[in-house]
Amino acid sequence: MTRPPTAAQRRVIDAADPVTGRLRGTESQLAALVRRGLAFRHPRPPHDHFLTPAGHRVREETATPAASAPEAAEPTQEPARESSGVFAARVGGKEGVDAGPSRIREVHSAWQGLLELRRMTNPHGVVDRPCAWERTHLVQAAALALEAAGHRPADADTEGYRVRATPQPEAVAVRGPDAEALRECAASLEQAGWQVGEHTEPRTGVRYLLASPRRT
Repeated sequence: MTRPPTAAQRRVIDAADPVTGRLRGTESQLAALVRRGLAFRHPRPPHDHFLTPAGHRVREETATPAASAPEAAEPTQEPARESSGVFAARVGGKEGVDAGPSRIREVHSAWQGLLELRRMTNPHGVVDRPCAWERTHLVQAAALALEAAGHRPADADTEGYRVRATPQPEAVAVRGPDAEALRECAASLEQAGWQVGEHTEPRTGVRYLLASPRRT
C-alpha cells in the first residue's frame, strides 16, 4: 500500500489551484509528489508543477472526506454545497446565486485557467476538447462551461440550468427551464468540447441533455 503524503506534502496539495491544479512548494516537495504520482512537471518553460488526477483525489479527500457521495446519487438529487473560500462551479440548486461583477470575474478566471490546463495536458496542446481533470470532475466541468458561457444556474428564486451526475460513465444530465434554454445549453456545451444529445425521461416526458466530454 502506498504511504500517504506527509503533512508538508498535504499542505502543498491543499494549496493547489482548485481549477488548474498548479502547485507551489520547494523543489524537494514537488519532486517527492512527482515520484508518488501525485504531480507532474510540465515539459515546457516555466516548468511548473501540477496535480495529477490522483493528486486531485487526495486534495478532495482531505477537504471533504465524503466528497464522492453527491456524484454517486440519483441525477435528481440536489448536490451538497461547496466549501466556502474556494471557487466552485454552480451546478444549479436551491442555494442563492451571486451573479454580480465579482462572480463574473471569478468564472472568467476559472474558465481561462481550465483552457490553460487543457493546453498543458492535452496531446498537442489542443484546447477544443476536455482534459483529464474534466473527465474526473464531470458535473463541475460541465457547470463551469455553462456558467462561463453566460447561462444562469437555477436557484431558489430563478429558473436556470441544473447539472447532475448520472449512472452512465462519463456523462452528466443537464436540465433547463424550457426547450429554448435547453438548446442554448447544448450549443454552449458543444462549443466547449462536449458531445450532447437530447433525451426524454420515460416517466415524466421531460426533455433533458446528456453530455459527455468529446475525445476527438
